[in-house]
Amino acid sequence: MRKIDLKSVVWKEGRYYISQCLDVDVSSFGKTKKEALAMLEDALNLYFEDVPPPKKTERVKRPVIASVQLQYA
Repeated sequence: MRKIDLKSVVWKEGRYYISQCLDVDVSSFGKTKKEALAMLEDALNLYFEDVPPPKKTERVKRPVIASVQLQYA
C-alpha cells in the first residue's frame, strides 16, 4: 500500500466547516474542523477507488490565500 500526502484547507462557512483538498478537486464538510477533515478523508478514499492515485503528484507547495476581484454584468 502506497501513501500520498495531500494538502487541504479548512474554513468555516455559516454553521459548517468546509474542507477542500488542494491536490485533487475533492471537498467535504462537517460541524467541526475534525469532522470536516474526517469526511474529506472518506471522500478522498472514495475518489481514489475510481481514479487511481497518480504515480507522481503535482504538489501544492506553500499555498497563499489571495483575493481576486471580478466584474460581471
